[in-house]
Amino acid sequence: MTDLALRPAPASAPPTSAFAIRTNALTKRFGDVAVVDQLDLEVPTGSVFGFLGPNGSGKTTTIRMLLGLIAPSAGTVELLGRPIPQAAREVLPAVGALVEGPACYPWLTGRQNLERMDAVGPERDRSTRHARVDEALERVGLSAAASKKYRAYSLGMRQRLGLAVALLRPRRLLILDEPTNGMDPQGTREIRHLIRELAADGTTVFLSSHLLAEIEQVCTHVAVMNLGRLLTQGSLAAMQQNSTPRLRIDTPDLRLAADTLATIGLEPITGPSTVSADVMRAEPHELCRMLVDAGVRVNGFAVERPSLEDMFVALTGEGFDVAR
Repeated sequence: MTDLALRPAPASAPPTSAFAIRTNALTKRFGDVAVVDQLDLEVPTGSVFGFLGPNGSGKTTTIRMLLGLIAPSAGTVELLGRPIPQAAREVLPAVGALVEGPACYPWLTGRQNLERMDAVGPERDRSTRHARVDEALERVGLSAAASKKYRAYSLGMRQRLGLAVALLRPRRLLILDEPTNGMDPQGTREIRHLIRELAADGTTVFLSSHLLAEIEQVCTHVAVMNLGRLLTQGSLAAMQQNSTPRLRIDTPDLRLAADTLATIGLEPITGPSTVSADVMRAEPHELCRMLVDAGVRVNGFAVERPSLEDMFVALTGEGFDVAR
């Protein structure tokens, strides 16, 4: 992929808001079941926002309501400072989306599919269509496969083409549901780079993914849902800073190390070759000195902040398969 600058947003774009996405008490019921329940979501303009939750947490239903694909049972949605669906005609041209893969014609090439998508857009300037399609293909790394039939595309290539559709025009907001689904590690790295590039150009990216390590590397903010309800949201850096650090000691003297930590009120957990404990306000250098003074042979000593996966599991009590 190359660093191609996005074209300026059209003059008709909606005015800037502090939040690219904002919901108030957003709710979706199917019968008596609230799939999304009183959701108050705030996605800062210019952020890369990771949207996380276990299977069945209501993430995909939320995304469909944001885009006006399904109507909420209650509550409100704002995109780029304007209400949806009331202002959808004005707002949605500035919003790109990839939800559950692109809908393309299998007998057409990647380029032909993009040309047809471009032809039905709000800016149907045929004189610049070729350039727009070329740029979109280049940005997602599909230039070499542009003449290949869509039916011959791998799952990862189809995801790339879906991203290309979303990038045919300048977007102030991108909503991406599992954009790296089916991609190899190289493709995942390229999409990560593209997301950073888009954010640097001023595009807000709302990203749903089950790859927590990828979310942690690229996102500035996160939200976690479970059973239809919002558990937490905010700056990823602030969440990590406010989390309890964990001490890990590599030592052959497991029992002695655990007993020593217990004398100052810590609750050590002993593993095969390590002892760990939440350290709260304890000073790491004092802990290390205390262990050495007690005769503990310290082969390794580290104080770590919980990873996004650790925080996710602590919040939901579940593993990190958050594909929906």
